[in-house]
Amino acid sequence: MSQVRPNVLIMSAARKVLLVEAFRRAISPSNSALVLCADVNPLSAALYAGDGARLISSSDAPDFIDRILGLCEADAIGLVVPTRDEELPVFAHARERFTAAGTLVLVSPPEAILTCQDKLRFATAVRAAGLDAPAEYPGARTAPLPAFVKPRRGKGGQGAAKATTRQGLLDAVNAVNAVNGEALIQEFIDAPEFSVDVFIDLDGRPISCVPRERVAVVGGESIISRTVRDPELVKATLRLCTAIGLVGHLTVQAFRTPDRISFIEINPRYGGAANLGFQAGASTPEFALAVARGEHPTPRLDDYEAGLVMLRYSTDRFLREEDLLGAGGR
Repeated sequence: MSQVRPNVLIMSAARKVLLVEAFRRAISPSNSALVLCADVNPLSAALYAGDGARLISSSDAPDFIDRILGLCEADAIGLVVPTRDEELPVFAHARERFTAAGTLVLVSPPEAILTCQDKLRFATAVRAAGLDAPAEYPGARTAPLPAFVKPRRGKGGQGAAKATTRQGLLDAVNAVNAVNGEALIQEFIDAPEFSVDVFIDLDGRPISCVPRERVAVVGGESIISRTVRDPELVKATLRLCTAIGLVGHLTVQAFRTPDRISFIEINPRYGGAANLGFQAGASTPEFALAVARGEHPTPRLDDYEAGLVMLRYSTDRFLREEDLLGAGGR
């Protein structure tokens, strides 16, 4: 990030208050840079957690990129942090336009995003890297039971279901097909689930890697997690991420048993429980700011606290109506 464009823009801020706060902490006290937040909804809590808020159009609007480029120029934005699945491919295809204008968008290349957002393509990439993914079954009438059904393209566990009977499997597939377009039938793996928070710089160098067990999950998000020390999981995770060609902060998910690591997906963005990794010692917002300044962070792959437990809970923010964005507020 240059003196000309020192500020940060968190896209689709929504409820990501902890992420906004982490970026604010990552900025040096001697630096006057600002963390601005953008969202389509003026009632998004995280809009009011930063140093300024911006209402934006949806990422599927024809002029979305032009408007964000204009916002970056007007607000001296040197780093854009996309956080919503739908906006990732849009920014990925436009990343060079932002770079030419003096702004880094922390997003992976388009092909890497496509691989992560297509679960069948992702499983193929996992095996191409010499790693393990759950087996896929071609049809509901012949798949071994129990089986696991999920949308080929989806997020947050939407439509995902375990089926223990043939009729239950057929019903689950039909339900996914009706809503999401295509169901994927996979082997059901009864094993602890882990997420791994990874940061890879623009040169493809892994900078940090923090595995955590997902102790309790609600709606696809981990509400209780604990960091662990697992060199084998770290090695396999980094092998996969670099093989796909990912950069920035990544959230990798896998099932883990003593003799098997089976990768199920990568969210190529900050996940909802990323704050655990920050608190454990891997402040990837600091790495992101360094990369945006053209620096090369020193790898810190083992520099985190294992055995740190996160218990997530909700909190409330109170605003007067006149302070809401679009109602005369900032």
